[in-house]
Amino acid sequence: MTVLVTGGAGYIGGHMVLALLDAGEKAIVLDDLSTGFRSAVWPPAKLIVGDFGDMALVETIFREHKIDAIAHFAAKIVVPESVADPLRYYLNNTTKARNLLECAVRHKIKHFIFSSTAAVYGEPEVNPVGETVPLAPINPYGRSKLMTEWMLRDAGQAYGLKYAILRYFNVAGADPKGRLGQSTPQATHLIKVAVQTALGFRPGLEVFGADYPTRDGTCIRDYIQVTDLVAAHLMALDYLRKGGESLICNCGYGKGFSVFEVIDVVKQVSGVDFNVRISGRRAGDAATLVSGPERIKSVLGWTPRYDDLPAIVSQALDWERRLHNKSNAENWRLTNSAVR
Repeated sequence: MTVLVTGGAGYIGGHMVLALLDAGEKAIVLDDLSTGFRSAVWPPAKLIVGDFGDMALVETIFREHKIDAIAHFAAKIVVPESVADPLRYYLNNTTKARNLLECAVRHKIKHFIFSSTAAVYGEPEVNPVGETVPLAPINPYGRSKLMTEWMLRDAGQAYGLKYAILRYFNVAGADPKGRLGQSTPQATHLIKVAVQTALGFRPGLEVFGADYPTRDGTCIRDYIQVTDLVAAHLMALDYLRKGGESLICNCGYGKGFSVFEVIDVVKQVSGVDFNVRISGRRAGDAATLVSGPERIKSVLGWTPRYDDLPAIVSQALDWERRLHNKSNAENWRLTNSAVR
């Protein structure tokens, strides 16, 4: 059978495709390439360029391919952008997800893996955060994802669709084999921005808020390596295929690092003391979000392999250098082709 991976040309979705291929699975990627890249889709996975909310297109994919599961990654993910343009987030993350779900139910797709977020917890009173704490997202991004969680639960009860909702904390790093990493030039992920700054691709790094009620005043997050994260997706898919009940799991390591602590690690690993500027808080940012990973370990048997922040930073640095060298080589090729 075949897994449909929406957003499979992006950062996390692309790593999921690699993991599926490594496991001997077949994958169809549906991505509009608004933030993804053709080069992120490794063969023999097939790329279909289009919108996952386009029901006619999705129905055609289901008719032409033996899809037994969906891994849904396609989404808008920038918290401040969701605050500034909430309707765009509700359209993309919620309304289009509803269309995808209707198609899945109509074609009797058995299993649905959903890329959710720790943003559904908002400002939890206790950290690490367990899956049973009250859900109170503080920004449209988190609310748009929570709405899709609700739709999945309702669809599961009404139509028998089995699902796994995986709530990500902060994803970082790159494929340890060097095949893929975070490629979006203007991505807002802290480690991505910090390594770009260390390599001189940005003039400096801006820290949004140093007056939070944390140990050094900056936000604290749980950073999970991307290969560990997608391993959890494969385990969740295997669990559902073997008859497991629908589940919700946090994806994180259970420990947090502050923004300043991450910056210090990037400086140490890169050997560069780059410029850091303190700005005001961004709308929608929680002070602390750290995963309680007990459920994913006990139910799925998930054990992280890459729980090491300096190693994660080193992977991100190596990938950023690869991107830079690839870009320079491409510019050289285009320039010399024009000269000829």
